[in-house]
Amino acid sequence: MKRIFFICLLVSGLISKSQINPYYQQKADYKMNIDVDTKDFKYKGNQQIIYYNNSPDTLSVFYFHVYWNAFQPNSMMDQKLKELNKSADRRMVTSEGISIISMLKPNEIGYQEIKSLKQNGIPVSFVVEETIVKVKLAQPILPHSTTQFEMEWSTQIPKTIRRAGRNNKEGIDLTMTQWYPKVVEYDYEGWHTFDYIAREFHGVFGTYDVKINIDKNYIVGAGGVLQNPKEVKGYDLSAKSKIKNNKIQWHFKAENIHDFAWAADPDYSVDTVSIPEGPLVYLVYQKSEKTKFWNDTKPVIKKYFQLMKENFGPYPYPTYSFIQGGDGGMEYGMCSMIMGNAKSLEGLARLMFHEASHSWFQHILATNESMRAWMDEGFTSYAEDLMMAKIFPESVKDFPNPYFKSLELYTDFTKSKQEEVMGIFSDHFTSNNGYSISAYIKGELFLVQLEYIVGQQTLSKIMKNYFETWKFKHPTDRDFIHIAQKISGMDLKWYWNYMTYTTRTIDYAIKNVSKDGKKTKIELENLGNFPMPIDVYVTYSNGTKQIYNIPLHMMHNYKNQENTIDQINLPYWKWTQKEYEFSLPVSPEIIKSIEIDATYRMGDVNRDNNIYTK
Repeated sequence: MKRIFFICLLVSGLISKSQINPYYQQKADYKMNIDVDTKDFKYKGNQQIIYYNNSPDTLSVFYFHVYWNAFQPNSMMDQKLKELNKSADRRMVTSEGISIISMLKPNEIGYQEIKSLKQNGIPVSFVVEETIVKVKLAQPILPHSTTQFEMEWSTQIPKTIRRAGRNNKEGIDLTMTQWYPKVVEYDYEGWHTFDYIAREFHGVFGTYDVKINIDKNYIVGAGGVLQNPKEVKGYDLSAKSKIKNNKIQWHFKAENIHDFAWAADPDYSVDTVSIPEGPLVYLVYQKSEKTKFWNDTKPVIKKYFQLMKENFGPYPYPTYSFIQGGDGGMEYGMCSMIMGNAKSLEGLARLMFHEASHSWFQHILATNESMRAWMDEGFTSYAEDLMMAKIFPESVKDFPNPYFKSLELYTDFTKSKQEEVMGIFSDHFTSNNGYSISAYIKGELFLVQLEYIVGQQTLSKIMKNYFETWKFKHPTDRDFIHIAQKISGMDLKWYWNYMTYTTRTIDYAIKNVSKDGKKTKIELENLGNFPMPIDVYVTYSNGTKQIYNIPLHMMHNYKNQENTIDQINLPYWKWTQKEYEFSLPVSPEIIKSIEIDATYRMGDVNRDNNIYTK
């Protein structure tokens, strides 16, 4: 009896200790001073970092990212490009599929060389493992304590290949992204020591206080609040440059963000857009005939920030900068680097909408891109298409919904048999197309189909609640689904599982329509292996319409009526059941058409069998 009692006590103790810890996140406050040599494309830096270990764990080892070490021949990024060959990002390989990194000369490569590193004033040893620095701490960092690092490093700015570097094709001298030794994130999933292979990132929230000393002729655009506008060029007409040793110091601060980026060029101009009850937006770019549409985006940008606030939540930072970076588009804290040259206002606006929407779905709702790129790229693509439809309605007038093109891309790609599951780490996809479809297209489809399942108004509530609950934190897909289930009152785990962990496809069909006395019998069939609820749209000869909603048994609920069309709820369709039938209380003669998912929000791979017409 005593032995049994002891075992019970032991087990209960183990259970109590093994309970999931309350949510926590680390914090890192940076104070940097940078001295840039614009002739040799090098810079020297020093930084002090106060690191807050808010976890319940004792940290006996520490890590930094040094991203630019990837821009060297035979790096992991170079090796991945060689593996992908012609299927790699076209900006990173030649037309023959040769990695451009492999062709870099010694004065063109990138590196971030740490000269010294101290913890609380004590020198520490470290090992550089390509783009990761592993630090042997002088003393463990105890739970709920702080430590301070002091670091000096020197850097060669690489030739522009992707996102960062010098002298890109549009003539921007310096695009400084992933440019400093950056603290690696630690959370309940452990250290996120992802090597830089060219795709996504993850970071620790904190404060950045950055001073950049650079040639007096340069103008700097950055993701932060400029502290000395009257001492530098471009931001204040009354400014008098404070020159020392032929250089000007630019001082920026940013709070509660997890990255800091900047760019510099002597030919930059600075324009502004004031958003009512929103940020001051900077446009930092080279004014020319090729960038003429930048000025035309000002009213569009104003509408964009107001509509994003209305649909998802308010942008919380005081400023935002669109900076001509010259290589596609890429999001950073409080700014985006985007191509300056544009063929149309609509094209430039779409690029701006996508990159700025990352402020919501990566920088405020800071999901781990390296593990769940679809939550970042996919949710951002959803917001981008929604904003385009609202601001440029003509662009979608011929489509059944704003996301129709993405839906078509997905269903076409499934036929290639190259699709990979969304849950793979971002850099581990076997093809560039496989990554793009999973992260951008299927990630967007995740929300489009969720809207189809729960209803448009319910999804809107989900997105706003998600933003308010998880802003300035690191949510996972588990956290998102928890909110979606709470708001909708539905069990959605089946949907989450099928979308993220499988490549199964949806294919529902109208098998038969027949007369049954004074009624019409409709027989449906599930030809795919991805179960979904079904909306059957019935259009009558007199033009009236009805929707017959058939939820899955697993959902345990019906969606709210989402439009003015009369909705009739039918019994559940069990996911184990391949066929389903129901009757309309009218004869077939007065029916014009019957269609599964007439709104085109379901990724059905064969729509030919979705419609019956008399």
